[in-house]
Amino acid sequence: MSQREPGLVREPFGRVGEADVHRYVLSWPGGVTVRVLDYGGVVQSLEAPDRDGVPANVVLGFPSLDDYVKNSEPGANRVFFGALIGRYANRIARGTFTLDGVVHRLPLNNGPNSLHGGPEGFDTKVWSATELHEADSVGVRLELVSPAGDSGFPGTVTTQVTYRLDRQNRLSIAYHATTDAPTVLNLTNHTYWNLAGEGSGDVLRQSLMLNASRYCRVDDDLIPVGDPAPVEGSPFDFRLPTAIGARIGASDPQLDVAGGYDHNWVLDSSGASFAAQACDPESGRLLTLWTTEPGLQFYSGNFLTDDLVGTGGRPYGRGAGFALEAQRFPDSPNRPDFPSAVLRPGEVYRQETVFQLSTTD
Repeated sequence: MSQREPGLVREPFGRVGEADVHRYVLSWPGGVTVRVLDYGGVVQSLEAPDRDGVPANVVLGFPSLDDYVKNSEPGANRVFFGALIGRYANRIARGTFTLDGVVHRLPLNNGPNSLHGGPEGFDTKVWSATELHEADSVGVRLELVSPAGDSGFPGTVTTQVTYRLDRQNRLSIAYHATTDAPTVLNLTNHTYWNLAGEGSGDVLRQSLMLNASRYCRVDDDLIPVGDPAPVEGSPFDFRLPTAIGARIGASDPQLDVAGGYDHNWVLDSSGASFAAQACDPESGRLLTLWTTEPGLQFYSGNFLTDDLVGTGGRPYGRGAGFALEAQRFPDSPNRPDFPSAVLRPGEVYRQETVFQLSTTD
């Protein structure tokens, strides 16, 4: 393998029931190395160099398959480390929505809400996988068929999600789905980032910029209420690079109800556009995100706890990572004024989100 050739290796990673689980290692010498599981489509680790060329794993994850399975069990503090989320990312109020006059009821797993597809969402499934060796990238394409009635959702949905790593240290996640009956669909990836290195402490000193001038206010159950509000003059204004912790302790009802940031930002641009950028000032690592989606959920890791032990053997704790989830808005099936999440037969759900790792001087 030459200095600029990518690598793609498949490794055994245990079993879930009768299904074998594998880990796919995508790499480019001198650049980024990503490890993806076909269990839940999990991004287990992502190693990126700092400004001096020293690599570190900058995403939160568990060391073993058993840890992921245990975290999905009833009663666990589910954190969805690195997982593909479906059928519906984020919250649906009261686990209920009406589509074409038919009421659909979903299992509740977040107080009175259905969260991230319910207790048996896409993050708990073993996906079929195909390795991709392409001219300028390596990748893995995951596929899952979700039958009609799966977690209460109508329609049989066939989903493909493709991870690609290219020579510019870009990890792209492309989503493609179809259905045989009207349904709702909202897919995302729930990777948590700590650009100083996972297990190194909290992310409060790392800076964040969001290309959004409005955000969705939420009620006590973290369901959007009213129209999106302007970020101007509030702790939710990240239009310029701002430390995550700079205003997280401010006296603000929206910060109080979520224990920090756990809100959907309404992106100012549409199409495949710049959405966010984060930076760790000490290591110089820079994360840039582009997406085709209209919304971005920024979650500051408010509910992470010390009993969550990561891939490096260190406990995480509150604020150990932040998530940037490209998505349709929370509770969109109950909000006709929000961008639609309805998918019908003959239509194709498409989304792409790109994460690029680089460094500052």
